[in-house]
Amino acid sequence: MSIDILDGPAVVNFGCRLNIAEGEAVRAAATAAGARDTIIFNSCAVTDEAVRQARQAVRRALRERPGAEVVVTGCAAELERDAFAAMGARVVGNDVKGLAQSYGAGAPGVRSDVYSPALSGADHARAFLGVQTGCSHSCTFCATVIARGTARSATVAAVLDSARVALDRGQREIVLTGVDLASYGDDSGTTLAALVEALLALPIERLRLSSLDPNRIDTALFALLTGEPRLMPHVHLSLQAGDDMILTRMKRRHRRAEVVDLVARLKAARPEIAIGADLIAGFPTEDDAMFANSLALIDECDIVFGHIFPYSARAGTPAARMPQVGRTVARERAAVLREANARRRHLWMDGLTGMTTKMLVERDGRSGHGENFASLMLASDAVPGSIVPVRIGARDGDRLLAELAA
Repeated sequence: MSIDILDGPAVVNFGCRLNIAEGEAVRAAATAAGARDTIIFNSCAVTDEAVRQARQAVRRALRERPGAEVVVTGCAAELERDAFAAMGARVVGNDVKGLAQSYGAGAPGVRSDVYSPALSGADHARAFLGVQTGCSHSCTFCATVIARGTARSATVAAVLDSARVALDRGQREIVLTGVDLASYGDDSGTTLAALVEALLALPIERLRLSSLDPNRIDTALFALLTGEPRLMPHVHLSLQAGDDMILTRMKRRHRRAEVVDLVARLKAARPEIAIGADLIAGFPTEDDAMFANSLALIDECDIVFGHIFPYSARAGTPAARMPQVGRTVARERAAVLREANARRRHLWMDGLTGMTTKMLVERDGRSGHGENFASLMLASDAVPGSIVPVRIGARDGDRLLAELAA
């Protein structure tokens, strides 16, 4: 980690896309408060490894920059407030990290029950737009409710205003993100599908959704995912496991057969859809047969983008009190899942050779993503931030080489 502080605050984001989006609000708030030689760590707590990385980064900053103020916010700060404070860092709560008062010399900010959209900066061709935070479910492995509270959504009008900011600065793809994105609007009487329809009334060229709870893809959202060309053919599902007993013990709200059926219907309606999934290996009580069901799900659902990690107990969660399979087993099973996912992804990528797609060019002028989120690398420069037609060539590891098409 190298942090160069020139005049304003430095913000280091860990974890999810929502954190990346919220990091820009943190930067703006700290700047408005007049923060100067300040390092702000916007932390993650999805696993114990994520918390360890945050602790390590904070210790290093305190050691290497003794004159700087070190601030910790985000989910890890909520779960381990006393530990970070004991290190000598200032702790700012998740709910007030976007308020200037939280970084001034006076009283800390006060939480508002209204969630303001979080828009990432202009340093990427894609804009991450956080529209929802928190979760009102009670999955036994997750500490999100502890760290972020119950689900809260930004208003449609506020989301549209943020989207217009991204469009005005030339970002041609917007990625909607949230802790439990599919629950958007539950607290205000609207739906994610209604938000997507409202956004598509703007001149957005590409709209992408982050992780979705499979049991919340209703008829309206399904129709948009399969029939709206500006909604990218890339569906990432929050599956977590492929065994019904484990899903029950996780308190997930779907079952294996429902997911297999959902993916089959998505693929039948829009064959080019690429499937991604979150999967946890080594959940408490998981035996070999249960793990085999999760492993088989990768092929059955054609999962080409896997977010796979070993289970780690989060303090205060019911799963932490269940019989554990052990870290070694969890890590070994996670490695097997990743290998299977890599094989599936490479087969899929090899099958794209010779096809044409539209690529969003990143700021370096060479790298980017296709509509199906395939990672692409151009042989020659293109205009950063542009959307260009390309012909896909050979696979090079986890990316595809491509050439500009006429």
